[in-house]
Amino acid sequence: MSAAVLQHQFAPLLAGPLVWQDRPAPEVIPTGVPEIDAATGGLPRGALTEIVGPASSGRTTLLHSILAHAAARDEVCALVDADDAFCPHDAAGAGAAIDRLLWVRCAHNAEHALKATDLLIQGGGFGLVILDLGDTPVAAARRISLTSWFRLRRAVEHTPTVFVALARQSNARTCASLVIECGRAKASWSGAPGTSRLLRTAEFQARSTHRRMQCTPAFTARAI
Repeated sequence: MSAAVLQHQFAPLLAGPLVWQDRPAPEVIPTGVPEIDAATGGLPRGALTEIVGPASSGRTTLLHSILAHAAARDEVCALVDADDAFCPHDAAGAGAAIDRLLWVRCAHNAEHALKATDLLIQGGGFGLVILDLGDTPVAAARRISLTSWFRLRRAVEHTPTVFVALARQSNARTCASLVIECGRAKASWSGAPGTSRLLRTAEFQARSTHRRMQCTPAFTARAI
C-alpha cells in the first residue's frame, strides 16, 4: 500500500495532515576494504550481514579487516567460532585488538554456536558480533532454520551491534540486509616453475547484494 493511499485513509482521523516519514538509514561501519565500502556503504548496525564464499575466497582476509577497523574504534567484539578455525595470531597481525575480543569456541557444533550468538546479541554491549560458520559443512549450516535466523535478526534490530555471519553459502537468505559473496580471481607467484615458489599476491572478487538495491556491483580487492 502506497504512502498516498495511507495518507488519504488516515488523514480524516487526525487533527492535521498525515506526514509520512521514511525509516532512517542505518548507521554503517567500514570493512576496511575500499572497494567493498564504496560499493555497499559499509556494514549496517542493527542488521545481519552475510559474508559467503568457498575456502580461499578472501573471507578470512575480510574478517580480519573488519576486526581491525572495529579495534580502531575501540569497540568490544565477539566472535563465535563454530569449528575452531579462528587464528588470533593472524588476526592480531592484521590489526585486530585481541584483548577486546571475546572468542567463543564451539568444537564443531553449529547448534551451540547459534545459541551462543543468540545470547551475546541478547546480552548487548558488543559493537560487533561475528558468527563464523565458514568451516561448517554446508549440510550442517543449512539445518539452521530460517526461523532461527529471523530471531537473530529481530534481536539485533534497534541496537548498535553489527552482526556478521560467515559461511560457504548464504543461509539467512531474506533475513540478511546485506550479502557479500567472495571468490578468488587469480594469484601471483615468485620463483621458477618446478622449484619452491612463494605466493606474492592474491586478487579476490566480491559481489554484494542488498535487499533494497537494484544492482549488484562487482569489485576487486588485493591481499598481500
